[in-house]
Amino acid sequence: MSGPFHPSAHAATAPDRLAVVTPATGETRTYAELEANANRIAAMLRERGLQRGDVVAVVMQNDVEWYEIVWGIQRCGLYVVPVNWHLSAKEAAYIVADCEAKALFVSAALAETVASLGDAADNIGLRFSVRGPLPGYESFENAIAGKPATASPDDVEGSWMFYSSGTTGQPKGIKPALPQIELGQMNPLVGLISGLYGFTPESTYLSPAPLYHAAPAGWSTTVHRIGGTVVVMERFDPLEWLRLIEEHKVTHTQVVPTHLVRLLKLAETTRNRYDLSSLQMVVHAAAPCPPEVKRAALDWLGLIVYEYYAASEGTGFCAIGPQEWLDHPGSVGKSLLGAVHIVDEDGNELGVGEEGEIWFEAIHRFDYHGDPEKTARAFNDKGWNSIGDIGRLDEEGYLYLTDRVSNMIISGGVNIYPREAEDVLVVHYAVEDVAVIGTPDEIMGEKVTAFVQLRDGEVGSDRLAEELIEHCRERLSHFKCPREVRFVESLPRLPNGKLLKRMLTVASPVPRSTE
Repeated sequence: MSGPFHPSAHAATAPDRLAVVTPATGETRTYAELEANANRIAAMLRERGLQRGDVVAVVMQNDVEWYEIVWGIQRCGLYVVPVNWHLSAKEAAYIVADCEAKALFVSAALAETVASLGDAADNIGLRFSVRGPLPGYESFENAIAGKPATASPDDVEGSWMFYSSGTTGQPKGIKPALPQIELGQMNPLVGLISGLYGFTPESTYLSPAPLYHAAPAGWSTTVHRIGGTVVVMERFDPLEWLRLIEEHKVTHTQVVPTHLVRLLKLAETTRNRYDLSSLQMVVHAAAPCPPEVKRAALDWLGLIVYEYYAASEGTGFCAIGPQEWLDHPGSVGKSLLGAVHIVDEDGNELGVGEEGEIWFEAIHRFDYHGDPEKTARAFNDKGWNSIGDIGRLDEEGYLYLTDRVSNMIISGGVNIYPREAEDVLVVHYAVEDVAVIGTPDEIMGEKVTAFVQLRDGEVGSDRLAEELIEHCRERLSHFKCPREVRFVESLPRLPNGKLLKRMLTVASPVPRSTE
């Protein structure tokens, strides 16, 4: 496939081709329209003084303007920080402040979330409200009105700066070096999804997830680099997902295992009511997929279900096709970006079948924004990078995930770090000790479960369990909080204080009161 790989190129050669479709509103953007508004946004940002390497935060729903804004930001050589607006006010405000944004774009529909950002937003000089007014924010539409719709000779590639929680749960910005390439030159993700997954300008990609996540943002904008059409859902709904594939003749889509579970729970007659014959590929990632779910998906959809294993840091990428998976059930595939190594706690490389921490030979370096110590810990003396997962390799080099460092919970494709909930729950008046882990859940893969040792004189009850959950929800995003509380006589700690979380499922329960 020949370049340039940028929506501006397709605006010139196929101006009327649809670049974006938003079924929830019925709005669309052609490549010509996407290009014109991206140019207006870029011109406005340059006029307002933003310089190459500056950061712009985006707190927006899956609206069609999201793409115009992101493309306008990136062609100025700026970093884009998509902010998860489902976070608690404190967490979202932390990201907006920590990224040191010079400009902020927000959806007016998220007025409550935006208001809760407080000083983090107020300290940003340029603030724009999209699709309606907000106090203290300039109208996005007015700001770009009258700006030139043509490209600037100063256009240059920018980059993403995604936030990923560390082992303590504190969000950290993953800041790669800005690309030193001409606008529209081939990049690794273009090569990946065109070469490995067969995307072409004729492809139609269905994105069912929030665009603040790395995969939906990265993949859908890369479809624009190739010249395809992106159909972006407001939120995932299994029936709507099926309907949109039929209506728009979708060729490619990306899901998480939770989506597959919800689809498979539909009656077979319901699933078979839709014409999915256009579908060439379903790609899943972001969380371990139960083998029985994967087999059921293959039985239903055929040999078009692909899987990859990667991280926002971008230094590792494993992939596996459907027949490969049937031959190596449970594997996430072979490494395609740098050799993979399994290493023990002392840094010694392990042999075939032995479990240890997964390290990738790094293709590129990155920084955790504002945290040089964390950056240093992510690389070893050989320059390899680890994202903290545990796994093993078989004789053919296929990787299998077996555990996660720091007991990270993955629920519905979302990474959850239990220490955040533990730190909140342990200060509750009734709690002596607490541990939070992920326990199996048929729909979400894992659910957040708290094992609570009560103080003397306290009695476990359904009412107290509900109180503890609410106590957590008042301080953290709901998805990080327990859905279940189990009261136990004691927690399995070693004399050195280390908690043996693997023992929690067999910890002795305490009878609840009947109140």
